This record gives sequence, C-alpha cells and structure tokens, in this order.
Amino acid sequence: MASITSYQLKNGHKRYVFQVYAGLDPQTGKPKRIMKRGFRTKKEATLAANQLELSISRGDFQQENNILSRTVYEQWYQAYKNTVRESIISQTAGMFNNHILPYFGDKRIRTITIVQVQRAVNKWFKEAPRNFKKWYNYTTNVFDYALKHGYMHGDNPAKQITIPRRKAHWGRSHDNFWDREELTKFFQCINYNLEPEKYTLFRVLAFAGVRRGECLSLTWDDISFSKSTLSVNKTLTQGMHGRQIIQPPKTLAGQREVTLDKATLHYLKLWRATQKRDYLMMGFNTLQKKQLVFANLKNGYKSLNTPARWLKEIIKDSQLKPITIHGFRHTSASLLFEAGATIKEVQTRLGHDDAQTTLNIYTHVTQKQDNQAAEKLANLLDF
Repeated sequence: MASITSYQLKNGHKRYVFQVYAGLDPQTGKPKRIMKRGFRTKKEATLAANQLELSISRGDFQQENNILSRTVYEQWYQAYKNTVRESIISQTAGMFNNHILPYFGDKRIRTITIVQVQRAVNKWFKEAPRNFKKWYNYTTNVFDYALKHGYMHGDNPAKQITIPRRKAHWGRSHDNFWDREELTKFFQCINYNLEPEKYTLFRVLAFAGVRRGECLSLTWDDISFSKSTLSVNKTLTQGMHGRQIIQPPKTLAGQREVTLDKATLHYLKLWRATQKRDYLMMGFNTLQKKQLVFANLKNGYKSLNTPARWLKEIIKDSQLKPITIHGFRHTSASLLFEAGATIKEVQTRLGHDDAQTTLNIYTHVTQKQDNQAAEKLANLLDF
C-alpha cells in the first residue's frame, strides 16, 4: 500500500509525495522503496502510486538508473589504471579532468544523446584538432563500460556521430627536422666553453637519436667509453600529480644499445670531468655509478621542459626553422638515411616498435632526394 503525504513549497503552495514498496534489494536484503514527489493533488499522487504498484506487481517495472557520467568514469578509471603505466594514467586523468568531464561529468549518463556527443566532439576538434580524437576515443570507452554494466541502454551514442576530419593542406608542410646545414648551424650557436652541458645534451639527442625522457634519465653507467655505446634502459616521465618517475622504455624495441661516434664520446668525457669539478664545489660526489649524466643544480632529475626551453632560446637567437625536441630524433633518422643506412638499421637504432614510423621519415628523405635529383637533371640538360 502506498504512503501519501503532503509538504509545502517555499512559496506556500501544497504538494504531495508518495512512497511505494518495491520488494527487497537483492544485494542487501533490505526493503526497496520508490519515492516520487511534486503532485498538485492527493488524487494525482494516488493515481500515480496505484499505476506504479500495478507495474511492479506485473514485473514490468524497471527503475531508471540516474548515475552520473562522472561516477561511471570513476568506476571505469579504477579498472583502467591497472592496465597501463603511471605516465599514461596521469595523461588520461588530465584529458578527462580538463576536457571530457567538464562537458559530460554532471549529466545522467543514460540521458546523453548523439547530438550532445556530436557538439562536444565538434568543440574539441575546433580547440585541439591534433588531440580531439584521443578524447573522443576515451569517451567512447567509458560509454561502452556504461552499456556493459547496464547504466545505458541501446547503442553507444559516441559511435553514432560523424567524426570531424582535418582538411588536407596543399603545398609544402613544415617538417619537424633539420637538414645537415641547419643542424651544423644550431651547434655553432652554442658556445661549448660557456655551456658544455647544453651542448652535450643536444649532441646526444641529435647523434644518438634518443627520446627526451631517455636522455634525461641517463646515468654514467649507461655510457660505455670502451665499447663506444649508450644503453637505453629507462625513461624519465611525469606520473600522477606532476611527480617525476622513472619507467622502462615504452616498448621492448625501446630497450637498446646505441653506438656513439668518436666526437660525441669526446664531448661526453669532457662534460663528465666538468660535472665532477662543478658539482663537487656544490657538495655533490658525481663518481657514483648511478650519477645522472644531465642533472639539475640539486643533482636530481632535470625538468622535462628544460631541453625545450633551451631549444626555444637558441632558435629565437639564431632564426633557425623551429622544431621540437622530438624533432632531433627525426633529424637523426633523416641524416642516417642520407648517409645510406637501411630502414631496419634506423628502426633498431631509434627503438621504433613499428616499422611504419621509420618508413614515414624515410618518405620525407626520399622526397627531398627526388627534388634534388630533378634539379640536377635540369642543370645537366640546361634547356
């Protein structure tokens, strides 16, 4: 039997609320009650309560789940974080907190429509055409989780939208690497006597082709002066709450030994001696095996942003074509191809897990060589 009572709104108007017994909760064994309010008359409340009781008795009543998207995300996140590295967990949390949850977090997940998802994705595409697809994919994953657990019904609304596509740009696009002349000019812009660490760090990036995190995690026992090699076995990255952490390389291919040229080894030897002298004056013993090759002034890990900040300053003063720190890997690969290295050799040296990544760089180089060949032919024929 339904329980019907009245209550008063702030404006003094009277409304009615009812409670209906809906059986026992299968998990707790406690009675379940359904409450609905807002009826203007007792007659309306009684009629609605009777209809609900009839529906429950027939077994065709399904209570709508009003769980928030934010709550579903938190459940999904607890399962997801056990499947990936801490650096990925941190990046994923940032994507949700900064982009996805502000749009969907406070919505009842069962009420989210295709139109709402389309609007969100269009907005993301406009704001971040390079990154929006990641946010869309994660949103799709959470909705799949909701469907699997009965929080949503029907089809995943994220899978029903039209995904925006970036327009193709005709003409030559900006390449994120330097040619031999540009790289030479870059090193000419660094005074080794005044900034030996900076010069050596960029030398390792360019000639060993290591990633930023791999470079900043290097310790002196990773460098073999007798074998002329550099061992890549870890990487510095950002974990939860901005904490710097050391992780293994991203893939098995990332763990590798890179042969170093004589000049790079020479600069590393000079920098080791300079580091020993300068850091001893600051009270640090740098002769221990796990001493960082490139440390901050407290002999800890440098900020991951330091190389990019140095690079930006040098480019600004030199008027070189802007590239990113990752562009040094691309530069290294391009020059290796120009020197005659095979695709497999470059893939192994750079630690590419997927040969397609190496092939994409190779395409850039062969296009440049094709342009040069065309000019040579025109100069030869001269008509």
